[in-house]
Amino acid sequence: MRGKNDKSLVRVTIFGEEYQIRTDLGKEYTLGCAKYVDDAIQEAHVRGHIAEPHRAAILAALKITDELFRSREAVDGLSEVIRMRVSELVGQLEAVAKGDDDLSSQEPLELTLDM
Repeated sequence: MRGKNDKSLVRVTIFGEEYQIRTDLGKEYTLGCAKYVDDAIQEAHVRGHIAEPHRAAILAALKITDELFRSREAVDGLSEVIRMRVSELVGQLEAVAKGDDDLSSQEPLELTLDM
């Protein structure tokens, strides 16, 4: 189990402000996260013509949250497709194992995952 002392400090700059982040996720990963947040805030600031930093940060947080929720929905959808395909394959394998089915009479199972 990691203790508080196992974490390192990483300096990041977000919207012109410097922060020290205590993390055990690694410097490069933390810098990448900070850059992503900074880019989102900068975009909200420039595109939305938002002068107040806290408002730009809130809009950026909403954008990032929307991305997260859409990604989760996509993963859930793919997971369901995979579950259904695996279930179909298991059914076919069980039928073959019992000798109850001749796969040559069935159409081949097609697996496509669009990403």
